[in-house]
Amino acid sequence: MTPPRILTASLVAGLAALALVGCSTKESATSDSGKAVGPEVTVNATDSECVLSASAGGVGSTTFVVTNNGSKVTELYVYDKDNRVLAEVENISPGLQRQLAVDFSQPGSYRLACKPGMVGDGIRADFTVKGT
Repeated sequence: MTPPRILTASLVAGLAALALVGCSTKESATSDSGKAVGPEVTVNATDSECVLSASAGGVGSTTFVVTNNGSKVTELYVYDKDNRVLAEVENISPGLQRQLAVDFSQPGSYRLACKPGMVGDGIRADFTVKGT
């Protein structure tokens, strides 16, 4: 091979290796700083449902992975026992997925709301945080 072909082959091999690294599975999501942000709970949001893969978790960070399988843009809100918004992720277009990391500092009952069309009180789901 001539030197340009060797360089091209090396570049292609390097890019292929990087692509494979990006395909690995994750046990937990990471923040921008690279720190783990806790276990993941998937949220299947449709125009008529808000289905969580788990209804309970522990004190600390939890990442909600929201997939919009509906036909309208949606949002996900997390409320505390006093109905205050703890966290939210907005403008999730149909077919897209977004992540929302929430730090639950206290055990208790929380509510999540998927809001298809980004209006109203949304479709509610309970989430219990256990621990001390």
